[in-house]
Amino acid sequence: MADKRQLGGAVTAESEPEAKRTKTESENRREDGEDFDREHVLSGFKTSSVLSDSAREKSIFIHGKVADQDAVVILEKTPIREDALAELFSGSTLKLEMRNDIYSTYRLQAPPHLNEIKTTVVCPATEKHVKKYQRKESFLVEETEEDYKNITLPYIQKQSFSVQWVYNILEKKAEAERIVYEDPDPDAGFVLLPDFKWDQNQVDDLYLIAIVHQSNIKSLRDLTSEHILLLQNIFQKGKEAIFQRYNLPATKLRVYLHYQPSYYHLHVHFTNLGYKVPGCGVERAHLITDVIQNLQSDPHYYKTRTLYFPLTADDGLLSKFKEAGRL
Repeated sequence: MADKRQLGGAVTAESEPEAKRTKTESENRREDGEDFDREHVLSGFKTSSVLSDSAREKSIFIHGKVADQDAVVILEKTPIREDALAELFSGSTLKLEMRNDIYSTYRLQAPPHLNEIKTTVVCPATEKHVKKYQRKESFLVEETEEDYKNITLPYIQKQSFSVQWVYNILEKKAEAERIVYEDPDPDAGFVLLPDFKWDQNQVDDLYLIAIVHQSNIKSLRDLTSEHILLLQNIFQKGKEAIFQRYNLPATKLRVYLHYQPSYYHLHVHFTNLGYKVPGCGVERAHLITDVIQNLQSDPHYYKTRTLYFPLTADDGLLSKFKEAGRL
């Protein structure tokens, strides 16, 4: 993740694991019919434990309770914006901490609006949410064609991971105002919208997701040469839409798919090349250009290829691989 120093203060909400999506007003109502007071949600937050933190990424994940409901609060510093530098320098106060020859170290107190915290609240949080944000040991898994058929696919089908929030976006029932671009074609079409991790205040950490309209493609494993036109369409039109909206050229973009994905409805990640976002490493990310070329060379490349991916120690799929003697 990019080095983040300033903070953005909007309180947002998360529904599905790794979904990173805001909810509609109606979805933000509690099951008992009462409105959840989003603006004052943290005033009654009682901390139970710190799930994880990162000095490098300037973030902390906290487990606690809000009105007797389990909750997870995520605090993240956002990047310093170039267009705010003049005000930051002129409107801040400095306290000298150390001076040695040409080097000086200060504590800078910035104006409040330039020193905010992006805050994500997951409430009510399930045990799965809590485990998701805990610091965990990871393992690299080797998955053959047979492993996918005998271990991974049955696990996915049995778990029945909900992607209703994806259908809500595709059907314009939620987040319609956030859509940056849409190609409505049922076979080659997709919607492009900002990922929940991006606050949209600067392009340095630009992060958008393209979600396909086809509902029968779960992941990289389902792709064949029949989907090359779909992938090419996403790649080309996604780049064009991002350049038109954010003036970021294709040479500054990293466009890729995850395996394993965080949810099983095909989607493509568009991030700023300079933004070291979690999940962009070689053990999980597959560049869309490589995917297209592989399918052009072998129509069933991803159905037969041995793939590698990381899983955390508490992941249910890791347990299945261990039970099968594959770890």
